[in-house]
Amino acid sequence: MAVHTVGDGAVDALLARGGVDARRVVARTALTGGTYNALYGVELDDGSRLVLKVPPPPARPRLRYEAELLCGEALFYESAATVGVPAPRVVHNEWAEDAAEPPFLLMTHATGVPWYEVAGSLAADEKRRLREELGALVGRLHTVRGPGFGYPAQSVAPLTDRWAPAFEAMTRTILDDAEAFGSWLPRPAGEIRAVLAGGAAALAEVTEPALVHYDLWPGNVLLDGAPGSRTVGALIDGERMFWGDPLADFASLSLMDDPAEDDPAFLAGYGAAGGRTSFDTAARVRLALYRCYLYLIMLAETVPRGSEGERLTWVRDFTVPRLTAALDAVAAGS
Repeated sequence: MAVHTVGDGAVDALLARGGVDARRVVARTALTGGTYNALYGVELDDGSRLVLKVPPPPARPRLRYEAELLCGEALFYESAATVGVPAPRVVHNEWAEDAAEPPFLLMTHATGVPWYEVAGSLAADEKRRLREELGALVGRLHTVRGPGFGYPAQSVAPLTDRWAPAFEAMTRTILDDAEAFGSWLPRPAGEIRAVLAGGAAALAEVTEPALVHYDLWPGNVLLDGAPGSRTVGALIDGERMFWGDPLADFASLSLMDDPAEDDPAFLAGYGAAGGRTSFDTAARVRLALYRCYLYLIMLAETVPRGSEGERLTWVRDFTVPRLTAALDAVAAGS
């Protein structure tokens, strides 16, 4: 299923709601790479650039946690700014899907290229330095505290003062969605539920809701600068953000790389910023739980996204051994 589109007239109307006069727009460019929201780059007459994000209509098939995602994305950027983490700046946000006008997010354009685009050309010492820098930024993110555990839009469940029921609601909902859409899973949903429930005791150790991006794969980490002197330019695409256990971010941080909890460079930066750098049995059970949740999202979304062919094959080939290993790790540590 293709990402939905928004015509130039509709883009201009949204920009006007965001305080941008259409007469100032030099160019509007549809941006590629996403599979859910429509994205448009907007160049203004003063040379500045904005990004407009427009979610699909609520009637379009989607996972339940995706309702009113712009609430969390804007909150992520605003929260990142409070601790000096580079990210887009929110220009205007209207995220409610039950309002008279359609939701949208208008933000500044972040410079840089996605990490994965240059990963093959990074020298070992530059990669180590960048991983340490990324660790420090993530550590700073995790100092931000929220009002309760869960998704800020409360699309899955109301915010709660305990992490265990919040995470249980998140995993229960994604499995319910997978069953409702008929998304293929490598094990029966009931069996997966039982394994996840077996690891729930480890969640009780988490007592403070921290800012979690939960989509920090190399496509959402922008690198800026010349080869050899690159820096992390911005963390983008914060729409999966929730308030939860800081260790949950290790799932996506490890998606295309070695486990973050075993990466000395990342941990050096993370620890210097106050993050946890030692992991007991309970912590490793939680790490496995959060990887399970991420892989379940990737599998469940294939049907509402209309994934097929090579894309569907890749998702299954990538997630199945990783989900199986994570489920086994939860069972072994429980």
